[in-house]
Amino acid sequence: MQYQGGCHCGAVRFLIEAPEHIECADCNCSICSKSGYLHLILPKSKFQLLSGEDNLTTYTFNTGVAKHSFCKTCGVKSFYIPRSNPDGVDVNVRCLDTRPPQLTIEPFDGQNWEQHAHKVAHLSQES
Repeated sequence: MQYQGGCHCGAVRFLIEAPEHIECADCNCSICSKSGYLHLILPKSKFQLLSGEDNLTTYTFNTGVAKHSFCKTCGVKSFYIPRSNPDGVDVNVRCLDTRPPQLTIEPFDGQNWEQHAHKVAHLSQES
């Protein structure tokens, strides 16, 4: 299925290809728990930025591998390049325009990322 989404103000828009039944992760790390991010990690080939590239700013911390992209206007992070999958894209399911017909939310222990990163490393691989 194809899903569209974007930031709050609409400046940043994207299109993804994902299954009808989306399995996403609710991470308890410091940045995700504060922002309410629901993770859907995809191969880059399944993500297309439609508009707003010039309206994005990037935030990095700790190792600097993750590239957190925020809309300069409204501050929403609708997608980013995750540390666990730097070859993929992580989309915030809450930023999709329509709720997936089937959605499963699983907890992810990002506070202990080093012990659990291997559980999501395969998600950015082509299927």
